[in-house]
Amino acid sequence: MQKMRALGIDPFPAAQFPVTHTAVKVKEEFKEAAHSGEGEKPEANIVLAGRLMSVRVMGKASFAVLRDHTGDQQIYVNRDEICLGEDKTLYNDVFKKLLDLGDLIGVKGYMFTTQTGELTLHVKELTVLAKSLRPLPVVKTDEDGKVHDAFADPELRYRMRYVDLIVNPNVRETFLKRTRIFDAMRKAFQTAGYIEVDTPVLQAIPGGAAARPFETHHNALDVPFYLRIANELYLKRLIVGGFEGVFEFSRNFRNEGMDRTHNPEFTVMELYVAYKDYLWMMDYMEGVIAQVASAANSGSGPGAGSSSVVFQGKEIRFEAPFKRITMCGAIQEKTGVDPLEIDEKELGALCLKHGIEVTAAMGKGKLIDELFSELVQPELIQPTFVMDFPTEMSPLCKKHREDERLTERFELYVGGFEVANAYSELNDPIDQRERFEEQVKLMERGDDEAMFIDQDFLRALEYGMPPTSGIGIGMDRLVMLLTDNPAIQEVLLFPQMRPEKFA
Repeated sequence: MQKMRALGIDPFPAAQFPVTHTAVKVKEEFKEAAHSGEGEKPEANIVLAGRLMSVRVMGKASFAVLRDHTGDQQIYVNRDEICLGEDKTLYNDVFKKLLDLGDLIGVKGYMFTTQTGELTLHVKELTVLAKSLRPLPVVKTDEDGKVHDAFADPELRYRMRYVDLIVNPNVRETFLKRTRIFDAMRKAFQTAGYIEVDTPVLQAIPGGAAARPFETHHNALDVPFYLRIANELYLKRLIVGGFEGVFEFSRNFRNEGMDRTHNPEFTVMELYVAYKDYLWMMDYMEGVIAQVASAANSGSGPGAGSSSVVFQGKEIRFEAPFKRITMCGAIQEKTGVDPLEIDEKELGALCLKHGIEVTAAMGKGKLIDELFSELVQPELIQPTFVMDFPTEMSPLCKKHREDERLTERFELYVGGFEVANAYSELNDPIDQRERFEEQVKLMERGDDEAMFIDQDFLRALEYGMPPTSGIGIGMDRLVMLLTDNPAIQEVLLFPQMRPEKFA
């Protein structure tokens, strides 16, 4: 860097650099024909910018690879063409000696095809745009396609995602697909006439889910606040207020452990539609998720546009109708016991029989949930709606129209884990208050995931909420499935990690 400055070259220039093409665009534009290197040369009007990823110096000429946000492009640099007159400093000193892998440069020239048939930019002008002060990992792929010196350590990759994105092109593709997935879902809801809204992240009462919140403090008001664990109760207030359909891509925060399907900060899409129930929501979401899967597969090549994906070696088909089972029926099939027909003590014994740890804080709903998670969930690979949860597990859900021990709730399981949770929403304020009071009793027993009573939400229900169906989709988990990534950290640009200590 200092040697560049001594030569009068600013390693971090401020002026804009007018790029005309990307690596993908030049390949598309010149795939049929490019200058062969003989005869009259075309005008040098192609301008690219990117990071220097490899260099092959051959005396007074060199080949190099430039990487931009769309991919790689080979360039050809000739000393006598980028250096006018007797001064050959730009090539002999700057290009050959002072540029390092990872440096950002801009080039201007014309396209031609090499004798080996590779489309290449013949450089006429070269500009240094930013000096990299740290060396990039040099990832190499041999002729057999084997990768050497890969930047593959998960902790390093997650901490230094910027390096991961530079040297591992497949990582960039994951996040491009993530954007397509979000866009496709948003478009589906907008086409149906539903309204995208924003609700508070800082909440006086953390509601809408059974989870332990992060607590903070508002200095001016001198009161505690919580980072939201869900946006459900605010979206239902909007249904009370007269919106027919509302949705939000919500950044949620839960003070819980981290594993391959959990990160303390994550994204959920929640949708609420008036005058619908959970049976309608199942039918509707089969179509939406198939559209989203197809969008993830957009592009060219095998499987393009298909609603089927491969996740960890297994083909998953997002084709309607999805399989439907009941939660208690699935547990009974595994244990021979209907969990609705036994009391809390017997449920505890059944859990212990199947190797599930039981604590005093666990009520009947928690015990049933543990049985299902241990015995049934891992086998749910193809899209499956698990329906009709016990009342104790669903404090915000309407009681089942045929069995008051159950609620009109379903969860969507794919790949062995939950992706979505949906209800016929509870709109009876008296019933809702009683459910909240049961949650308080669980809290007093030591359940730190039990819900608080939200008096304002109860007041809103007392003004009347129409029959409503709502769903929450774990967007990060859905992206995992549609990009074949086994861990949630792979689909979050900056997953939560223990803070790094710098000297």
